[in-house]
Amino acid sequence: MIERYSLPRMAGIWQDDFKFKTMLAVELFSLEALAIQKQVPRDAVERIKKRAKFNLKRIGKIEEKTQHDVVAFVTNVAESIGPDAKYLHIGLTSSDILDTTLGVQLKAVSDILIEDINILLKLLAKKAIAYKDMVCIARTHGIHAEPTTFGLKLALWYDEMGRNLERLLQAKDEISVGKISGAVGTYANISPRTEAYVCRKLGLRPANISTQIIQRDVYARYLTTLAIIGSSLEKFATEIRHLQRTEVLEAEEPFGKNQKGSSAMPHKRNPVICERVCGLSRILRANSSVALENISLWHERDISHSSAERVIFPDSTIALDYMLTKFIEVIQGLRVYPQNMLGNLVKTKGLIFSQAVLLALMQKGLTRTKAYDLTQRCAMKAWEERLDFKVVLLADKETSMCLSEKDLEKIFNLDYYLRHIGKIFKRLGL
Repeated sequence: MIERYSLPRMAGIWQDDFKFKTMLAVELFSLEALAIQKQVPRDAVERIKKRAKFNLKRIGKIEEKTQHDVVAFVTNVAESIGPDAKYLHIGLTSSDILDTTLGVQLKAVSDILIEDINILLKLLAKKAIAYKDMVCIARTHGIHAEPTTFGLKLALWYDEMGRNLERLLQAKDEISVGKISGAVGTYANISPRTEAYVCRKLGLRPANISTQIIQRDVYARYLTTLAIIGSSLEKFATEIRHLQRTEVLEAEEPFGKNQKGSSAMPHKRNPVICERVCGLSRILRANSSVALENISLWHERDISHSSAERVIFPDSTIALDYMLTKFIEVIQGLRVYPQNMLGNLVKTKGLIFSQAVLLALMQKGLTRTKAYDLTQRCAMKAWEERLDFKVVLLADKETSMCLSEKDLEKIFNLDYYLRHIGKIFKRLGL
């Protein structure tokens, strides 16, 4: 991921220094396990632990010749150890090191993403409660539908992010695995006891079964989970973008004192953060597709997945961390305009109460079809002639025979639509 969208804590987990430190830990824990099993002298292991180190430039230089990153790493570490280097990497294959290291990295980045989501959840809950009774118009197909509240919109996001948190916790548990099972996963040259020891030391579980690699369906599920979370953020950001449109202006993402919206038009306040969130979500979905392609490999493994994973794991986790962090900023600094919400609510001159009129006519004994046709006829007249819906209903001979002005006063009441919102909040624990 380019530096523009990389936050230091997350990006650091994907740096070579973190990776090679973890790879070295895998090697050293393997030696400790072998010493416990009396397959390697314990004093040799102690000497190796004191001397073992790596140099990033040297690894790069060796890899230019070997064209193999793990061989380059092991070679460089061996240079620092001396004669005891003969015990290094005994019974291991490259993917024992790489996939176990990947498990450590993914577990670490998951903890950051989980922290991000928890911060966003707390913020959404707080804002939802604050705007619980702030009435606004709900829209379907982009058209005014019926009244709702701005708090209910945010409560919906809160509930969805709660599901995303559960998905990520499950995905984190699934990817928190390692494997030390040898060249094709048969433990022919390394004991399952070694695998169990190494994984325990690293806070991982041993994979139930592996070939030369951990099977890639595990990682496909992880990246599709990140894509779903990103898509949720895109949905939320898209709503804010619509609400920020000039002709709507019910809510607006924060705009800094010295921020510029356009190089040409000084008046512009564009929803650039939300647009950025929407754009980056496309990368997450694209990367999840690559992860699905990586599931199918030749026999016990090939390395067609390897090159792609060097890109998709860092890019997806770094991008989602950035997206969550920026969207937290949006919600924290969100500007809300209640007067504009009320202004938009009355734009249709009462048409938003058409369903209540329909139901009231049915309660008076009309069939649904007849009640619908009468209500629609009056609604279309009000819409096309820009008239007050209530006035049109009272002027219509058929509807006025069923509904009095007193009936309509009761129908044209926001409480009719909003009376159950408190129950929804209670159901959500808000």
